[in-house]
Amino acid sequence: MKITCITIDDEPYALKQISDYVRKTPFLNLIAECKNAFEALATISEQKPDLIFVDINMPEMSGMELVKSLSTDVLIVFTTAYSKYAVESYKVNAVDYLLKPIGYNDFLHAATKAQMVWDKNNQGNSKSSDNDAYIFVKADGRIYKVELSKIDFVESASEYVKIFVNGEKPIMSLMTMKSLEAALPTDKFMRIHRSYIVNLDNITTIERNRIIYYNKIYVPVSEQYKAVFKEFVDRKFL
Repeated sequence: MKITCITIDDEPYALKQISDYVRKTPFLNLIAECKNAFEALATISEQKPDLIFVDINMPEMSGMELVKSLSTDVLIVFTTAYSKYAVESYKVNAVDYLLKPIGYNDFLHAATKAQMVWDKNNQGNSKSSDNDAYIFVKADGRIYKVELSKIDFVESASEYVKIFVNGEKPIMSLMTMKSLEAALPTDKFMRIHRSYIVNLDNITTIERNRIIYYNKIYVPVSEQYKAVFKEFVDRKFL
């Protein structure tokens, strides 16, 4: 399950950049882009996002005024060219405060912090309930119950996906990687390559931007997802 996001900025280039960053990040789902605070108010009320990336210095109504006017719970990451608002941003419990120009690594760090808060806030909900500890998939004319904890990784195979379950024969099912990725909990599974999704809990060895599984199976971490995966590893590194 991905974190739903809205981006808000009155500058077209800045809005496009932050929106592109959201699209690039596997555990985020961009549901709207807003050019001003008034548009954002209506969108937040209607779509109820989990997280907003909002510029502070906007005409008529600032991002700070927007946040203070919200009556719904939403995670906040401020994006601004001015450092003077930093203290005030933490008074409204913002997850993070990004200074422009914003590089992807800084964005990813803020997004990861938001993910950690989101996961903590959603502990015990349906995402982590017993009913979501497994999925059903069709393969070979049968329906298989697959426990999520036993999935090591998933590989794309044209119109099919191959689900590798703890060293057993892979289950090949007719579905897209996108649909399967949307069904998997983002705190446990990560897209690390166009063709691979891995179970983070089952990783045992990492070598030269690849994950090594039983029988010398190598799963590569592509350049596109390297920063996201490195952020995960760094959080767990001693």
